Amino acid sequence: MAKPGCHLCDDAREVIVRVTAELGAAFEEKDITQDPELHHLYWEQIPVTLIDGRQHDFWRVDEKRLRAALGA
Repeated sequence: MAKPGCHLCDDAREVIVRVTAELGAAFEEKDITQDPELHHLYWEQIPVTLIDGRQHDFWRVDEKRLRAALGA
């Protein structure tokens, strides 16, 4: 989950794009400003990373943890 103009989201996106590309995994980015429910749930924690629908990280994405969670 992200929102426009969020520098932490930009940093997280960079890690996620790199790791998912290397592992051949798919990801979907959602803008919380476009969904009232997501905004309510995550507005204080963005960026939020979910894996298989469960919250994995927020604020910062740790590349090593992400790789491990994706089975690498």
